[in-house]
Amino acid sequence: MDGFFSWLEDGPLAEAIRGTAYLYPVLGSFHIIGIALLIGPAAAFDLRLLGLGQRKLRVTTVAGYLLPLSRLGFVVAAVTGILMFLPGASLMAERGSAPWKLGLLLIAGLNILIFHRRTYRGVSDWDLNEPSPVPARTAAVVSLTSWTGVTVAGSLLAYT
Repeated sequence: MDGFFSWLEDGPLAEAIRGTAYLYPVLGSFHIIGIALLIGPAAAFDLRLLGLGQRKLRVTTVAGYLLPLSRLGFVVAAVTGILMFLPGASLMAERGSAPWKLGLLLIAGLNILIFHRRTYRGVSDWDLNEPSPVPARTAAVVSLTSWTGVTVAGSLLAYT
């Protein structure tokens, strides 16, 4: 695996990121913006599922406004995260928090997949004035917990 990470570090894109003044901090800034766009709307949606939001708004309405922002945030965060990983791939891969971040990303992704393929399909039964079913509330808790963990583990990449 070390050879793969060295190959990534030695690639032209990693060299360009390392060799271009201010590119890495600009990527970092856009990464933070992506994280905010991802987690902020997702958290608001999760809180609605948990009944802490306005039950006056349909779950589908809230999803329609918030989840596209989360998707955009995910794309921005993923692209910038990969670009920031390249110049120091070997070092980052050795960090103790790296497997936690990747594992929690996997959990968050699986949670989204399961929620949208199963639970959300029955949303018409609990879209308005009904408490979200247990699977939807469970998905909300898993989402809030896993995205918080991804953020913490990502921050720890610089220190562990």
